[in-house]
Amino acid sequence: MTGTFDRGLIAGAAGITALNAVNLLDISLRGRPASTLPERTVDAIADAAGIEVPGRGGERDSRRTALGALAGIGNGLGVGVLASLARSAGVRMPGPIGAVVTGAASMAATDVPLAALSVSDPHSWAAADWAADAVPHLAYGVAVQAVISAVPTPKEQVLPRQAATSGLIGRSLLLGVAAGSRSSLGLAAPTLTAADTGAAKKLASLASLGGELYVDKQPATPERTSGGALPARLASGAGGAGLLARRQGANAALPGVAGLVGAAAGSWGGLGWRRWAGSRMPDWQAALIEDGVAFVLAAAACLPGRRRSTRLTLVKIPNRAVRPARRGRGR
Repeated sequence: MTGTFDRGLIAGAAGITALNAVNLLDISLRGRPASTLPERTVDAIADAAGIEVPGRGGERDSRRTALGALAGIGNGLGVGVLASLARSAGVRMPGPIGAVVTGAASMAATDVPLAALSVSDPHSWAAADWAADAVPHLAYGVAVQAVISAVPTPKEQVLPRQAATSGLIGRSLLLGVAAGSRSSLGLAAPTLTAADTGAAKKLASLASLGGELYVDKQPATPERTSGGALPARLASGAGGAGLLARRQGANAALPGVAGLVGAAAGSWGGLGWRRWAGSRMPDWQAALIEDGVAFVLAAAACLPGRRRSTRLTLVKIPNRAVRPARRGRGR
């Protein structure tokens, strides 16, 4: 049987093949030159690291081309594994949507470093440039989605996912808002309120909350909506929603989106509150009020249904098919 990681590598390899095939077909039909962005990215990374690609002339150019191609393979395999992990976590998107999301993730993993390293400015790209970038990545997403949908893992075969209820989606949104204010709450709140969570995980969650409270008070801590802080809050909101969905045995796709939207709203809303309250009360009072609201929202999101764990354990019975054994006090 294929596991989550193996499936991700297979899906990523299929996606890379599809991406390269579409890209080469475009080059052959339009007669356009191959992109030099991979080689320029290698140069930028080498400059940032303070090293040089060894060799001279054609020898150095060959190494740059090979390193750029290897980076593309690593990107494709990595996104494939992430897509497989997301499906194992309960995110079951319809085929077309999953293909677009996966393709967009792969495209972002390629284009964001280009912009960050000043290799190229996507804002200056023409429509034809965007099409030449988007279409191969869409083919990548189609191939990856096809593989992970067609190759379920053993746990996925015995753990069907129900459609997410409106209540679960609403609670995921609330948890996301809480994570936007206090990022560690996104994962800590579902962990602390779960009926079957061990003491070690609960202690780790409490430690993460305490650590964030300390770090948040340091002068060097970046603003919550900055590029260095916002992704963690968004990931926490989406991840916490996934834990809530797992608790109810529900598809985590819509709850994850709700958690992501809530985290964005909580991040900018909390920042707006702190700026507004800064001229009306001491900063510690504004922070205390925001933290109180965040904890109330997290409790409202995570306390309902906390005893309805639907996680399953595979039990092998001799001379019989594998049957799921339910843990927790499900009803």
